[in-house]
Amino acid sequence: MELLSVTDLRTQFILRKATVKAVDGVSLSVSKGEIHGLVGESGSGKSITGLSVIRLVPNPGRIVSGSIVLDGADLLTLSDEEMRRVRGRRISMVFQDPLSSLNPTFKVGSQLKDTLRNYDRQMDGSKVNSEAVELLSSVGISDPETRLDQYPFQMSGGIRQRVMIALALAGKPDLIIADEPTTNLDVTIQAQILELLMKIRDKRGTSILLITHNLGIIAWACDRVSVMYAGRVVETGSKREIFSRPLHPYTKLLLDAVPKIDVKEAVLGGIGGEVPDPRNLPTGCHFNPRCPYKHDICTKKDTSLQPVEGEHSAACLIYQTEEWESRHI
Repeated sequence: MELLSVTDLRTQFILRKATVKAVDGVSLSVSKGEIHGLVGESGSGKSITGLSVIRLVPNPGRIVSGSIVLDGADLLTLSDEEMRRVRGRRISMVFQDPLSSLNPTFKVGSQLKDTLRNYDRQMDGSKVNSEAVELLSSVGISDPETRLDQYPFQMSGGIRQRVMIALALAGKPDLIIADEPTTNLDVTIQAQILELLMKIRDKRGTSILLITHNLGIIAWACDRVSVMYAGRVVETGSKREIFSRPLHPYTKLLLDAVPKIDVKEAVLGGIGGEVPDPRNLPTGCHFNPRCPYKHDICTKKDTSLQPVEGEHSAACLIYQTEEWESRHI
């Protein structure tokens, strides 16, 4: 059952000399109890998409059109006060840098308890303390009573990220947006954080939109995947579909660039060129300057995400142009 549905979302930064189209018509959905991966190169608009969903786009950015429907309610129609009540209780966000997200001048216990009181004004001191201890324990932090009395700088990166996840869980949300939650962590701690997110999904039924540039994380943790390029979702499908038969040239090239340990003398692929400047996007398909399958029509005609095989969709003219019917990626 669908929990979140984002349709034709457009978020722009209006500058003095240019308009930055950071999110340029994104459509995606997250089902209840699902971990949905949003993957793409740096600069593709993944983080701004997440911030748009929770309506925390920094100035001078603004959402100019589209819809963000959470469990039947369009979040873009809510007032600022109504949206404040949604944050934390219905949607929470785990940011990629916990050290900058946590207040360095307050102890972790103070920040966590203030968050709990914000959700329940009637909660007394002993109840707040026990809830804070339970939250830290639930995210795998040992000796939680001691941790409550520490400042963020006294903790390792992995413990700080667990604290951020505990803060995100405080309001018992239906959806957590995790933006690069394993950044700057070593491989072992990355695995622990991902296992924690999967455990939260399994035990609480919480849906997770997992934003990352790492295809290994997608392969391990996610159920469905949306591939993002230049402000748009260019392919979406189940994890199995995306990895076994990528439809969009960009997805195929991303997968080709992943080292393969089971193939002797494998040639590591790559994607020529760079992600386009969002102030000056290419005409036609945004990927056409880097696409090895490009045809003249790709520079003239734009395309949107269209179903190709069941729920596996792609935004590529290969599947929408009669003269290309016989061509395959």
